[in-house]
Amino acid sequence: MSKSATFKPQQPSRAAAVSWQLAQTLWVGGLWLLQFVILPAIGQTGLAPLLVQEIAERLVPLLVGLAAVCVALQAFALLRSEGLPSLLRDMRGQLLLTVAVMALSYFVTLHYWPEAQYWLRFSYLVMAFCGLLLVLQPVPGAPLRR
Repeated sequence: MSKSATFKPQQPSRAAAVSWQLAQTLWVGGLWLLQFVILPAIGQTGLAPLLVQEIAERLVPLLVGLAAVCVALQAFALLRSEGLPSLLRDMRGQLLLTVAVMALSYFVTLHYWPEAQYWLRFSYLVMAFCGLLLVLQPVPGAPLRR
């Protein structure tokens, strides 16, 4: 354990990689599934549009909260495997920070300015697309595939 500039933090365990992938599957898959599969399917069943909107207004904040918790878990796994500089320099860290900021802005907007539906939708979609980009990144600490 040297304190030199080339010191690499300890390698993550297999459990850290699995927790990274599980958290990522939950929040990214959940965001995409709700927005592009479940809500359109509920709308196609013939329910009243106000009822579909009410369902969305109840489920979306829960899913954004789940995304925030899972992003915190992923950020912890990234910090543990790659160290603190990876949070700002690594693409995975930048995407995680973007999602965290968007989740925070979603809840602040929902609390203080609930009529701003465009901003709520924008922050939700930014989280979904950042999650899609994060899926394309390697798992922290995993050996690179050739």
